[in-house]
Amino acid sequence: MVEDKTVLSRCFNGFNVFLLIVITLLCIYPVWYTFVISLSDKAAVSAGQVFFWPKDLTLGAYSLIIEDAKFLNSFLVSIQRVVLGTIATFVVVVLMAYPLSKTSREFGPRNIIMWLLIFAMLFNGGLVPWYMTMQTLGMTNNIWGLVLGGGLPVFNVILVMNFFRNLPKELEESAIMDGAGPWRILFDIYLPLSKPVLATILVFTIVMHWNEFFQALVLMTNNDLYPLQTYIRSVTVEIDPSKIDAESAQRVASSSNQTLNAAKIFISMLPLLVIYPFFQRYFVKGITLGSVKG
Repeated sequence: MVEDKTVLSRCFNGFNVFLLIVITLLCIYPVWYTFVISLSDKAAVSAGQVFFWPKDLTLGAYSLIIEDAKFLNSFLVSIQRVVLGTIATFVVVVLMAYPLSKTSREFGPRNIIMWLLIFAMLFNGGLVPWYMTMQTLGMTNNIWGLVLGGGLPVFNVILVMNFFRNLPKELEESAIMDGAGPWRILFDIYLPLSKPVLATILVFTIVMHWNEFFQALVLMTNNDLYPLQTYIRSVTVEIDPSKIDAESAQRVASSSNQTLNAAKIFISMLPLLVIYPFFQRYFVKGITLGSVKG
């Protein structure tokens, strides 16, 4: 009987390992396939001959994107946007989530503010009113339009708020008895214990600022202020053959829209693939603990 259980246990574990390997390969293959497409020749891609390895290896798509004087500038704009946007999001989210984590008796306007946040999260004023507001505030053609244009990330506020509410109240009560004020409690108790949820919103914020491209199309009339995603879109979608030299024209000829789009996607996700493993151990814990209470 014991041997049967051991055999069944081994079969079950073996099946789980096999299933996890299959799921892992299914997750990795789209990334690998995108990379392979970006390195393949136009004719091979158009003929559907590319599956696991590059066909007629060429770097034409990457050369077309990278060998541009504006590429580095757009990359630096994206880095600046991510850094400033992450700092701004952290400050706003933490300072709003802390008082909202209290009860309505401790913080009177708590319920009213929560209803306003939920309403703002569910309903949008529209593109034209948003643009008029940004123009009135002087946030067109500058980096602050990209940093602050997304407004307050309400979902992140709710995550951090619920995480704060799950922390033991005894810690705050002990700190108050020792004479600590709200700022001391926030910075010395709440934030050090909130690494999982802070890492979670860090990932969310970086992904949002890095991948977003539409705001720059609306707010920026100067192409030098385009972030990386908007710049790559302009390169891959708006190529004017009359304005490129013979060498560039040859690269365009050897690269289909599919290879260019693959190169664009791979370049876009590469920084996130590098950053994500450092925060993975916090990610699940931050999501689960930050979504227990309403």
